Amino acid sequence: MKLNRDQFLETGYLIVRNALPADKLEELRTSHEILVERQKCNWARERKPGDPPGGIWETAPQPRLNLHNTPELIDERTINAVELWLYENTLGVSSELMDSPGAAVTEMMMMCNPVRDHGPAHWHRDLHPFNTAPLQGYIDDLLENGPRYLQWNIALYDDDVLWVVPGSHRRFNTAEEDRQLLADPRVPLPDGTSVHLQAGDGVVYILPILHWGSNYSTKMRRTIHGGYANHTQYQDLSYTRYLSPSDQALFDRWNRQSARMQDITASVFRAVINQDAAAFQEGLEKLQPGSGDKGKLLLMVFLAKAAYFIHILKHPKENGVLPEMRHFATRGHPTTLNWGPAFADRFSRAESEILWRHFEPIDASLQADEVHFAPGFQSGPVRYFFNEMPREMDVVAFSAGWNTRNTGIVA
Repeated sequence: MKLNRDQFLETGYLIVRNALPADKLEELRTSHEILVERQKCNWARERKPGDPPGGIWETAPQPRLNLHNTPELIDERTINAVELWLYENTLGVSSELMDSPGAAVTEMMMMCNPVRDHGPAHWHRDLHPFNTAPLQGYIDDLLENGPRYLQWNIALYDDDVLWVVPGSHRRFNTAEEDRQLLADPRVPLPDGTSVHLQAGDGVVYILPILHWGSNYSTKMRRTIHGGYANHTQYQDLSYTRYLSPSDQALFDRWNRQSARMQDITASVFRAVINQDAAAFQEGLEKLQPGSGDKGKLLLMVFLAKAAYFIHILKHPKENGVLPEMRHFATRGHPTTLNWGPAFADRFSRAESEILWRHFEPIDASLQADEVHFAPGFQSGPVRYFFNEMPREMDVVAFSAGWNTRNTGIVA
């Protein structure tokens, strides 16, 4: 299909008509309903004390299947739920919009309607200041290098739940938006637009666009959700045995890409530990080839967060660590170079202390003196900045100042 990438980068979203071929729609509905019934059994077993018999299926405003976390749900009857992520109108479109032939499937999920009306959700950007960078870092990197990640909704039935604010991925909230979000974050924003998807249509959008789940009602909803990035992380690829050899090869290639990115991340951290400035600069270039200065600054924030998560995992009983940080340390988030506990095991406790000593000034520069709040983010009040990057952050000065711990950062 013919794409206008420049317009997509400007507006932040694109509706792809017939992302799912019409002749495959019914069989995809059938297979996804099988997945729902299988997951409902899991939720019933996992229900907490006091929950109704169906657990999450009966309590969540948006019950969500995650095939990455439940690969046992996939077999020869449901493998088309994986194959759809390899279509030309999904993978092909994403590769072109990202300008990345190596774009890899990340999460493969599906959002369902609840069993009772829950009404509208909150407007938000998919950013959390604990484990990501301030919004300005993403904007600068996007304008310089294009998107690192694209997210999709693909409707198996007509769906108008999603709203977006076009262009909001390239700017901070306006004063009017802030006033409205503080007054009531569950109503339409002035420049918001409803994304109307007919069955089979998809919408691909750039995070951190402002978006909204406008109504979680009991209306039938089976909307496929997930995305693509230049690297990802698979815990279990056993389901790929049901794929064709060529599709298996794609996942094998993506798995190798992921392993390579982990090795490069580790080499960057080794360079810091060994105070090898040349190896550090070389590693940054490998993490995002061709990236300009803004992209490398965003990488520096990701690395600082990842170093902190490694330090947390190596010091599990250390006081003063926020619960949210412990949570993110154990989960992993590949697009921000947080590779999780297994990756942290590559480093000793002593090495984690050296890493954190060098990266802690960066983390400190990302925080205000007092707790504060910005509406439209996935967080309550925190010290971490929601919008602004540090006024000055110099990658070269960071490595040059290892001996003196002067990172060249001005908060």
